Amino acid sequence: MFRIAATLGLICLPMGALAVGPEDDPPLPTQSTTTCSAGMIWDPGLGRCAVIRNSRLGDDALYRTARELAYAGRYEDAIATLGQMSDPTESRVLTTLGYAHRRAGRVDLGMAYYDRALAADPDNLLARAYLGQGHLLAGRYNMARRELDEIRARGGAGSWPETALDRAIAAGAAFSDY
Repeated sequence: MFRIAATLGLICLPMGALAVGPEDDPPLPTQSTTTCSAGMIWDPGLGRCAVIRNSRLGDDALYRTARELAYAGRYEDAIATLGQMSDPTESRVLTTLGYAHRRAGRVDLGMAYYDRALAADPDNLLARAYLGQGHLLAGRYNMARRELDEIRARGGAGSWPETALDRAIAAGAAFSDY
């Protein structure tokens, strides 16, 4: 019974929940998305929600919080949180900016961020998976397939980026929710 429920749970996950690696698996909800309202994030140092620009979080915590916000559909808050990081040119920052903009409907801007992320780190498999999903949205299946091949060629066979993009390609852009 448990196996059936677990399998159904995986099948029912929206494509946006498919991501990569331990650091890049879909983030779990924290107080930033369960307690804090728009424009606010949880600041453990303060023990309460804080205005994004006033938080005292370090870069890693800001990054994790921004990903959580983006996956929760709070795209503008994710973008604002990433704006507080000390190096906005980091590949992981650019990837998450791309995700937030693409999911907010600014697909071309999101794609430009993925290109910048890959220029900074060609081995960023998460950026490649998201770029491939963006290509699917635009109906460019051959380019999505090319990103899947790149993921595999760069050691990503069996990883979440490969799985996420492979499932998105199999489902087709009309079905996917990423």
